[in-house]
Amino acid sequence: MNQQLTVTKRDGRTETIDLEKIHRVVTWAAEGLTNVSVSQVELRSHIQFYNGITTSDIHETIIKSAADLISEESPDYQYLAARLAIFHLRKKAYGQYEPPALYDHVKNLVEMGKYDKHLMEDYSESEWTELDTYIDHTRDLNFSYAAVKQLEGKYFVQNRVSGQIYESAQFLYLLVAACLFAKYPKDTRLSYIKRFYDATSTFKISLPTPIMSGVRTPTRQFSSCVLIECGDSLDSINATASAIVRYVSQRAGIGINAGHIRALGSEIRNGEAFHTGCIPFYKYFQTAVKCCSQGGVRGGAATVFYPIWHKEAQSLLVLKNNRGVEENRVRHMDYGVQLNKTMYSRLVKGGDISLFSPSDVPGLYEAFFDDQEKFERLYEQYENDPSIRKETVKAIDLFSLLMQERASTGRIYIQNVDHCNTHSPFDASVAPVRQSNLCLEIALPTKPLSNVEDDQGEIALCTLSAFNLGAIQSLDDFEELSDLIVRALDALLDYQDYPLPAARKSTMNRRTLGVGVINYAYYLAKHGVKYSDGSATGLTHQTFEAMQYYLLKASMNLAKEQGRCPLFHETNYAKGLMPIDTYKKDIDLICDEPLHYDWDQLRKDIMEYGLRNSTLTALMPSETSSQISNATNGIEPPRGYVSVKASKDGILKQVVPEFTELKENYELLWDIKNNDGYLHLTGIMQKFIDQSISANTNYDPSNFESGRVPMKLLLKDLLTAYKYGVKTLYYHNTRDGAKDDQNKGITVVEEDCASGACKI
Repeated sequence: MNQQLTVTKRDGRTETIDLEKIHRVVTWAAEGLTNVSVSQVELRSHIQFYNGITTSDIHETIIKSAADLISEESPDYQYLAARLAIFHLRKKAYGQYEPPALYDHVKNLVEMGKYDKHLMEDYSESEWTELDTYIDHTRDLNFSYAAVKQLEGKYFVQNRVSGQIYESAQFLYLLVAACLFAKYPKDTRLSYIKRFYDATSTFKISLPTPIMSGVRTPTRQFSSCVLIECGDSLDSINATASAIVRYVSQRAGIGINAGHIRALGSEIRNGEAFHTGCIPFYKYFQTAVKCCSQGGVRGGAATVFYPIWHKEAQSLLVLKNNRGVEENRVRHMDYGVQLNKTMYSRLVKGGDISLFSPSDVPGLYEAFFDDQEKFERLYEQYENDPSIRKETVKAIDLFSLLMQERASTGRIYIQNVDHCNTHSPFDASVAPVRQSNLCLEIALPTKPLSNVEDDQGEIALCTLSAFNLGAIQSLDDFEELSDLIVRALDALLDYQDYPLPAARKSTMNRRTLGVGVINYAYYLAKHGVKYSDGSATGLTHQTFEAMQYYLLKASMNLAKEQGRCPLFHETNYAKGLMPIDTYKKDIDLICDEPLHYDWDQLRKDIMEYGLRNSTLTALMPSETSSQISNATNGIEPPRGYVSVKASKDGILKQVVPEFTELKENYELLWDIKNNDGYLHLTGIMQKFIDQSISANTNYDPSNFESGRVPMKLLLKDLLTAYKYGVKTLYYHNTRDGAKDDQNKGITVVEEDCASGACKI
C-alpha cells in the first residue's frame, strides 16, 4: 500500500515514495553497528507515512523511529539515529550529503554575514585549501543521537526563525580552531589548528556552549560565567542591574554577590530614612536577569550570594519557597549561602549565630573573605557590643532552615568562603574571592561597580573547557592536551569582545581559565573502581594531580613566550604556593597517595617566569557538552544506564559509554547509599583544582523508615564536605520514584542547569 503513497518534494512536485531509496539510506546508517535491525526501523517508519508527506517529514519520521528503539539491549540505535540525522542535516545545509569545499563554504557564509569577516581577511585561499585537507567529515558518524540533536538545537550556525542550518560539525570544529589561532605566527598556526581540531573533533577536549555556538560568528562573547559584585549604594545596585542585562544578552550565566546590601530598617543618610532591605533589590536583579533572551540558545539565569549571618538571612533563605506571597518571594533566581569556620563552630558547639546588617559592623563583611582570624575577632566584638543592632538565632535552627530549603528546592547552594580564600590561587589580602557563579565552580576576585562604565570595579569572567577523561589513554596525554587547551582559551581572551570596561580590565589583568573534566563515571568504570567504597581515591588523586600539574606547566611555558598575566603578583603562585601547599590536610586521612610530579621544579619555574593565567581549573556540570562527546557529565555518577533527557530539543535517549562491556562496573547514582565516598573524592579533586567544583549531594528518601531524609544526615554531609575542603555545593538531588525505573536502568532527568545558562 505504501508504494502508492506520494511524497511532496522541496520544489512542490509530487512523486511516488521510493522505498528502495529509503532502504539504502537506512542500510548505510546501520553499517558496522551491532544488534540493530534495518527492517524494524523501516516498519516503524512506513506505518507513519501518509499521502503527500514531505521529503523532510519522511527523514524526520525515519530518524525518530530509530531513536525510539534506543535501549539497554540495543544501544547502537543511538548511532543509527545519529547517522540518519546527520544525513538529513547535511541535505538541509548543503542540498546534498557531501559538504562543499572549505574555502567556498567560508566565503559564502562570510558574505551572508553568518561567519565573522576576519576569517577571509586572516587566511589566504591556499591556507583554506590546506586546512580543508585536515578535515575528516567521517567523524560526524561518531556522534550519538543526543549529540546530533544538541548540535542542531544549540551549536550549528542557523536562522533560528526559519530553521535553516548552514554548517555541519567538522566545519564547526575546524573554524573554532581557525578563529582561536588566527593571530599566531603564520609558520606555526596551521599546525596548532590541526592539533586542536583533532583534539576537539575526536572528543579529547570538550568545548563549552558559548564557544561552540559563537566562535566563527560576528558575536564575540564566549565566557560561560560572569561574576558581578554589588556594593551597598544605589549607584552600585543600578550598575549591577545594567551589567546583568548586558551579559545575559551575550549568553552568559550570572553570579551576583549581593551580600553587602544593608538590611531592612537600616539607617540611610544618617537616619533621614530607613532602608527597604534586600528583597526589593533582589527583585530588581531578577527582572534584569529575565528581561533578555540569549539569542534563542538559552534563557537568562543567575545565582545570588549572601552570608548566613546577614540580618535578613531568615527571610532570604525562603525566597525560593513555594509558600508565601510574591511580595516576600523572589523565586526565579537561585541562591548561594556563604559559610565559614566560625559559623560551623557555632553549629557543632550548639551555640548561637548573631545576625547583623553589614552596614552596622564596619570591616566585618570584608574580613569574612580576606582574614578569618580578624572576622572571628570582630564578630565576637560586635556580638558583645550592646549598641549594635543584631538578632540572635540558635545555630542549629538557622542551619536547619538552610538545609530544609536546600532540600525542598534543590537549589539553595553552599559556598565555604574560607576554603575559597585559604586554598586559592589568589592572595586574599589583596584579591579576595567574595562569590561564585551560577553553577558554583568559579572562585574569582570581584569589586563592586560604581557605574556601568566604571573600570575601577571588577567583573570576573571565566572561560571554560574540559578534558574528556574517557579519551585519556595515559596521564601523560595531559601534557599535549594542556598545551593546546591553554593556548586556545588564552587566545580567546584577546579574540572576544567585552561589553563592559570592568570585565575587559579584569580579564586582561588576570587571564583566568577554568578547565574541567567530563566522563569521570566512565573513567572509574573503565578502571574498575567505584565512587562509594574508597577504591577510586588513588586513581582520582593521580589523575587530578597530573591535570593540574600539566596545565600549570603549559601556562608557565606560555608566560615565557607571551608574558605573565599583569596581576600575577596578586596570586599565591607568585609567592611560591602551589595547590598542594594549601589544601585541607584532612584529605590525608582518606587518601595516602603520594605526589608523582616534580612540583618543586615547577614552583621554581613559576616563580621565575610567572603564569600566563591566574587560574587554570574548575569542575563544571558540563551537561550539554558531555552529550556532544557521548560522555557521562562532569564528575557525576549516571542516574541510569540509559538517560532519557528532557530538553527544549525534545526527549533524548543516551546510553552510558561502553555499556555492553562495562555494565557491571558502573555505579548508578541511586545505588550509592550515602554521599561519603563522593564527597571524599570531591575533596581529593579540590586538593588540586584551583577554583571550585560543581559538587552535588543526593538523597533517596526510600532508604529511611520514615520516608524522609533526616536533618541530622543533611547536616552531617554539610560538615563532611567542609571537613575535606570542599569549597562549594551545587544541587541537592532527591530521588523521585515516579521519574525513574531503576530495574531497567532508565532514568528520566531534566536537563542540567535547567534554567538555561552556564552550560558547557
